[in-house]
Amino acid sequence: MLSSLMFGAMLVAATIYTAPTLVSDWQVREAARPVAEAEVTDGKCSTQLIVHICNATLSVETPSGSVSRRVNYIFMGVHVGEYTIDVLADPARPDLVTTDLALNQLWNRTFTLAGLMVTLIGATMLPLAALIRNRRSVASHL
Repeated sequence: MLSSLMFGAMLVAATIYTAPTLVSDWQVREAARPVAEAEVTDGKCSTQLIVHICNATLSVETPSGSVSRRVNYIFMGVHVGEYTIDVLADPARPDLVTTDLALNQLWNRTFTLAGLMVTLIGATMLPLAALIRNRRSVASHL
């Protein structure tokens, strides 16, 4: 039961923090252009074997004011060294500011997140199914 709660919490976290950025990157992938006066703060990537997790806060000045957005990326691959990024935005939707790294890794991020979600759903549901099966087995022997 505890493992189901833990993997379920990881599934919720992936859905809340990673999926929205991925969806919006798919929406702006064709029209995104470099933003000259953009700022990246709190940018950091960490790697565990071949899994890369990157987080950053992107800020862009627009005619209607400043836009700031926290982005989270997870993708797989072999990479040595640091990542450099350029901030991009769709001129029609500057609130969906992103990076060239995010768009270059778009398919990778999609497959990585889909695989992670399937794995976490399985890791959440299998212990619950085993618990139900065991309870039915015990009840049928009584």
